[in-house]
Amino acid sequence: MKPLFLVVCLCVLSSQTALAQSIAPDVLHALQAAQSAQQAGLYAEAERALKAVKIKPNSLEQVLVWRSQGYLVWAQGHSKRAIALLDKALRSNQLSAEQVAEDRLNLAKLSLLVKNYRQALEYLQGVVVTDEVLKVRVQAWQGLGRLDKALPLAEQYVQGKKTIEDDWLQFMVSVNAELKRYGQAEIWQKQILQRNVDQLSAWQQLATLQQLAGQYVKSLATLRTAYSRGMQFSQADLQDLIHLAAASDQPWQAARLMVGMLETGLLTASVAHQERLALLHWQARDYQSAAAEYAQLAKQTGKGQYWLDLAQLEIQQGHWDAGLQALAAAEKRGVSQQQIRAWRDWVKGRVELEQQRSNQFARK
Repeated sequence: MKPLFLVVCLCVLSSQTALAQSIAPDVLHALQAAQSAQQAGLYAEAERALKAVKIKPNSLEQVLVWRSQGYLVWAQGHSKRAIALLDKALRSNQLSAEQVAEDRLNLAKLSLLVKNYRQALEYLQGVVVTDEVLKVRVQAWQGLGRLDKALPLAEQYVQGKKTIEDDWLQFMVSVNAELKRYGQAEIWQKQILQRNVDQLSAWQQLATLQQLAGQYVKSLATLRTAYSRGMQFSQADLQDLIHLAAASDQPWQAARLMVGMLETGLLTASVAHQERLALLHWQARDYQSAAAEYAQLAKQTGKGQYWLDLAQLEIQQGHWDAGLQALAAAEKRGVSQQQIRAWRDWVKGRVELEQQRSNQFARK
């Protein structure tokens, strides 16, 4: 699943003039000069301004310099160093409530960058919930593999929004699907489809979600609608959908889906596809349909293996004569004598057993 992308601003500096009355003029000037230089991309100049100023240890001035240095190194891509400086400023307990809230959010973002997701969540404890805070929390839980925690926060973020970004729509689809909430995933995917009605992948994803939910009729209808709109499905894409159903221990649904694809022309009729359909019916224990398909394959291709498959199916249904006839046809077309003999002996044994039971019943 694609990670949710969060835009992080690397150069945010809150105003440092609120406590100007508590700061020496030369320190305040250095802080303002560093901020201006950073915003202009002159990082070396900003660093020199901060290093040149003299400050008292354990003072508010020291804390504000740490804070400025933290944002400066973050702007240069040094996330771990930025965390150390901003965290030190935060733990001083000398920042204003506004600065604390801003730094906690930015420390959480930095923690995401270094993949310390649990630390990101800890920094956000007690922070007023905003869209930006929700975004960070969602990504942190996602990073921890706790999609069950990320989903309610994501729902809170998108709730009531008139327009939802494409990334968030796809995120809602992906997370719901990962949590096997296929019905909800389908709802979000339909919103994606509304924006991308001419995009084949949007139709494919909707059909896949419907199939995963066991809605095979709806899945086929989605494919047919896309096909009627001029969407061109590759045979491999359609085979993937069939394989998905078969892999979900639903061979009868896979067969049903394949029949619909063949009947509507989505899937091209071929010997390989007919053989696949026959096998799916066999796996689904629809022996009558499978036998009809293998009979057609045997007559169409003349291959001995298809005659042998047909013989097995007829024998499984207790159709002894039909099974023996198919074995004879398989024998003529080169199937090994060992296989033919084994099946004939098995049929002979079953017929004799049934005859014995019939005689015992007649005596009673």
